[in-house]
Amino acid sequence: MAAISTSQLTSEIFSILENNFLFGYQNPTSLPPEQSKSTGKVRILSIDGGGATDGILSAKSVLHLETLIRRKSGNPNAHISDYFDVVAGSGIGGVLAALLFTKGVNDRPLFTAGEAVKFVTENGAKLCRFGLNNKQSFFRRVFKSPVKVFDRTFGQLTLKDTLKTVLIPCYDLTMGAPFVFSRADAFEMDGCDFKLSDVCSVTLAAGGPVKTVSVDKRTKITAVGGDVAMNNPTAAAITHVLYNKQEFPFCNGVDDLLVVSLGNGEPSLVNAGNRTPTRTALVKIVGEAVSDTVDQAVSMAFGQYRKSCYARIQGNKGLLDEKKYVNVSVQADDMLKQHNVESVLFQGKKCNSTNLEKLELFACEVLKEEERRKIEMSPVVLLNQTTTSSSARTSSATTLSTNSSGN
Repeated sequence: MAAISTSQLTSEIFSILENNFLFGYQNPTSLPPEQSKSTGKVRILSIDGGGATDGILSAKSVLHLETLIRRKSGNPNAHISDYFDVVAGSGIGGVLAALLFTKGVNDRPLFTAGEAVKFVTENGAKLCRFGLNNKQSFFRRVFKSPVKVFDRTFGQLTLKDTLKTVLIPCYDLTMGAPFVFSRADAFEMDGCDFKLSDVCSVTLAAGGPVKTVSVDKRTKITAVGGDVAMNNPTAAAITHVLYNKQEFPFCNGVDDLLVVSLGNGEPSLVNAGNRTPTRTALVKIVGEAVSDTVDQAVSMAFGQYRKSCYARIQGNKGLLDEKKYVNVSVQADDMLKQHNVESVLFQGKKCNSTNLEKLELFACEVLKEEERRKIEMSPVVLLNQTTTSSSARTSSATTLSTNSSGN
């Protein structure tokens, strides 16, 4: 029997501990043989809040991923939602999730990745700064409110009109806890279906509370945005899948997952003239610090499966010469060309291939899973398509916050 190195054993121990801490992970080797047998991987796409690029980096990452999938699959009409089972998005990332995973004409996605990039490029900066300037708050509410943009985009569409499992967080001030808008909860519980225009407005509300109410008027939410509550929603998405046995019955651990987590660039920590950071800058700095912590914890939890099952795409603004950029879109392109930075146990951050190369690698993994599903008969995902009233279950909103119905 080959000897196991001390570093490898230590890494495995920390992986198990991290899994238990984050997800209540149960080692698949301890399960009965019929349950431990692999039945495929649940594919998760997670999108951060605004970051340094106001959503443009993650939007362009999705575009590059969709372009690769179209080219490698030979299907010019492929959409990103065809190849991912779960999407989680916070802040502007939540808006991207809604755009890419909501039903449009003929039950196809409302937006392509290219159209989503255009939407974020035209609206991202305004949306990410919504409500952050108190002196202009009234003006912004009347003339620059994102509600009008989202009403035009989504109309009367709700969480039930999404194509796959969708998770979009905010922070509920009434309950003093994170609340996650969830497609699964919308189908399975009263008071959990919300208009997508309202969901997008709430998850963007970084500067002050926004009120919304469920479609059936049973649940009222007064909340601030996802950037504050959960800028990087990757861990929440993984937890949702591992505990949602109705929709993901065969997913028992991180080795049954394929996760692509998209950042939006790290904000600069240096202010001109050493001035006090603005409120906007502080929100972004704090959000990105938490996002990095989530990335490192998730990376450790994946352990030996990290390289093949988990990808984090992030741009390091500190490595760029900011003076040469007048266009955030160009800046995002250069961030995609940067070396991908990976969290390694006891070794800090490690540079490997570029972000573009990492996306290409995981486009291949996503397509492998798609091809496997064409051969295997056992379904990996069983999405609920019917409306029923049931008691609270272990899902998203019910895990993180008590239902605020009637408040």
